[in-house]
Amino acid sequence: MFRISPPTSHPAHPSQMNKLFVWSVVLASTLFASVSFAQESSGRPNVLMICIDDLNDWVEPLGGHPQVQTPAMQALAERGMTFTNAHCQSPLCNSSRTSLMLSLRPSTTGIYGLAPWFRNLPEWKDRVALPQHFKAHGYRTYSAGKVYHGRYGRDKTEFDEIGPPGVAGVKPPEKLIPMTPVGDHPLMDWGVFDHRDEDKGDYIVADWVTEKLSAMPDDEPFFMSCGFFLPHVPCHVTPKWWELYDDETLQLPPYRSDDRLDCSPFSWYLHWELPEPRMSWLEAHDQQKNLVHSYLACISFVDSQVGRVLAALEESPHRDNTIICLWSDHGWHLGEKNVTGKNTLWERSTHVPLIFAGPGIARGRTQSPAELLDIYPTLAELTGSPAPKDVEGRSLVTQIQSPNQIRQTPAITDHNPGNQGIKGERYRLIRYADGSEELYDVINDPNEFENLIGHAEHADAAQRLRQFVRSDPAPLAKNSQHRVLEKKADGWYWEHKKIDPSNPPMSIAPNQPSDLSR
Repeated sequence: MFRISPPTSHPAHPSQMNKLFVWSVVLASTLFASVSFAQESSGRPNVLMICIDDLNDWVEPLGGHPQVQTPAMQALAERGMTFTNAHCQSPLCNSSRTSLMLSLRPSTTGIYGLAPWFRNLPEWKDRVALPQHFKAHGYRTYSAGKVYHGRYGRDKTEFDEIGPPGVAGVKPPEKLIPMTPVGDHPLMDWGVFDHRDEDKGDYIVADWVTEKLSAMPDDEPFFMSCGFFLPHVPCHVTPKWWELYDDETLQLPPYRSDDRLDCSPFSWYLHWELPEPRMSWLEAHDQQKNLVHSYLACISFVDSQVGRVLAALEESPHRDNTIICLWSDHGWHLGEKNVTGKNTLWERSTHVPLIFAGPGIARGRTQSPAELLDIYPTLAELTGSPAPKDVEGRSLVTQIQSPNQIRQTPAITDHNPGNQGIKGERYRLIRYADGSEELYDVINDPNEFENLIGHAEHADAAQRLRQFVRSDPAPLAKNSQHRVLEKKADGWYWEHKKIDPSNPPMSIAPNQPSDLSR
């Protein structure tokens, strides 16, 4: 993995660097000047929840990339509690966000794919989601951008007021990269072209949120959800953010071409046929550096929008009485493990930023395992509005107050029935639906290059995590669609089409088709 130390080399654009440095210093000194939230606040605290799409641990508070520049998130982390070992419950947008907002696991709801919307299922249609919980406790609720997946939840049933949607914004006249596999999906694109920050969907979302924050009434607490689309593909960036990083010095993620040879062959079933290209395509078209550059630039742009929102809160009457929670729905591969995108149970796909700040929240970092479905009961406890008793998440308030108190329950990620990643403080166990397993020592091998499942000296660690494997996961919910894997009597089905292990749909080099046979 990349070093966690601050970057020592910078892009060769001093004017941009100076502007960013000045902006960072101003933000750190003014945005977070108030250090006594709890003592000065009155009434129930408000909630500002900032959601970021497809953002892995390439942010300064987590040190996932040594060159990334995210001064707003870094400043937020320095005045709040950062969970350095937080993980999503599903490496996919709809299922992850459904789990977070309901505080229920995909293995409970059966929602593993990009469909269905949980309100369309009889067993979950009346479930009290996180914003409804706050509405029931006297809060006015707001939403802008991507909070639920796509257009799900954009109605008055979920929120009192709804702002602009979560979209990429302006696009180039034609795609910037060569044709990609599996239909040349229009979202599969990245690179720089001449457009303005103001043309981007996330800028428009930040505009709406900042305007609302400046006009919130004093006599009614609010729950504001602010969802940013980038760095989700298409990773289109303006020249301003592209020039923040230098191609000549850009560091690519650690990579081994033969990394999958000691992985379970079943791991390929979790991303059998997807529009996200594999590493073999990036190499053939010389696109990995372009993708990494674009992804980093998109992260810095989104960080600037986070900074705009936090600055608006700081300038509002609510600065001393608002809890901030920032999270990403899942990570993203950029060539590691021979893939791009999410849809895996490895660290790059499950590890996410999670930061709390505001009244009563200590400053610091904790390595305690944390899950995104813990956000619901945590925010409920922090605001004095007890969560429903049947949520599956556990409040993180103990860790917020005592960051050295490491909880013993691991973070668990589901990706289709029977596939689970189980991450403790040091080890990750992956159990696939065919019974095969992988084990990684993420502290000593942060890139998860060496599968330790057959090593006797690590058998006890595997067994400790194995006790958390769910033996009875819910089957796919009715009308499940997109990125779903299901076992039927005659074999495995990917997106409702039978898998032929002898004929994989895209290159899995250096593996051979015979490696996939079960």
